[in-house]
Amino acid sequence: MRKIWLITTDHLEEELWFRDEEDFRVAMNFIAIQAVCSPDVIVLAFILMSNHVHFVLKGTRSEVERFIRQFKKRYSMYYQKKWGVKKFLHLSGVDIKEIPYEDEAVERAIAYVQMNCVAANICSHPIQYSWGTGLAFFNHIKPSGTRLKDLSARSRERILHSNCDLLPCNWHIGPDGYIPPQEYVDVKAVEGIFRNPKRMNYFLNTSSKARKRLDAEAHLPAFRDQIILTALPDLLRSLFGKDSFQELTENERPEFMRQIRFRFSADVHQIARVCGLSYAEAARVIDTV
Repeated sequence: MRKIWLITTDHLEEELWFRDEEDFRVAMNFIAIQAVCSPDVIVLAFILMSNHVHFVLKGTRSEVERFIRQFKKRYSMYYQKKWGVKKFLHLSGVDIKEIPYEDEAVERAIAYVQMNCVAANICSHPIQYSWGTGLAFFNHIKPSGTRLKDLSARSRERILHSNCDLLPCNWHIGPDGYIPPQEYVDVKAVEGIFRNPKRMNYFLNTSSKARKRLDAEAHLPAFRDQIILTALPDLLRSLFGKDSFQELTENERPEFMRQIRFRFSADVHQIARVCGLSYAEAARVIDTV
């Protein structure tokens, strides 16, 4: 029987799913490809965060398990080729929860996913976040950009990092370099669930992620992981004349991590991610400052 599922990957502590914006773009296109390769699975919502991802999918449990497994495999191969990290995500667990149709559970699940970026202090509303379905619903602007049929086979493969020829030729590559979710997400079904924009905003604003932001707003990171990662090489060279965190001595590491905390208002979890350390190790090093 086809049901609705909330899929959440483990939050990585020592690695990032996405180190730069190209990684996000590639993953967005891989979701589009996986949607075409999994015709029995309906994509209702998703979001890509720095160290984990969420999906709301409709299908049988085996179908959605296959969907996320194949997506992880495809992205891991790309990630290994680009960053040289072997078996990336191989051991990253996946939690799959069935969402009942009653008691507004589907609305709350979709709102929970959409609000991850807001809870992380990246933006004030999901429509401002590019790497998910925040812009897909109750948005009457149709996808635009370059149609796939207007691109050469080589250009498509370069942009999509795949030679998949199953994608509909009338789909677009949007201005941000990826296929807009509106091309493959069941937007009408989601809008039917919420019925109108006002009701959707109600669930967004009352979701557990919204409450988390309100309860801990002063302690949330002020910068995305990718922004800090981009700045770290210059900071390393400026402070220590070195090119990587691994080159720092045991005496230099605490000071460098203190600088990250001071300059970027980063918490220990974020410092651990950008430095490639476990939370326990990052906390231990910072405590020596």
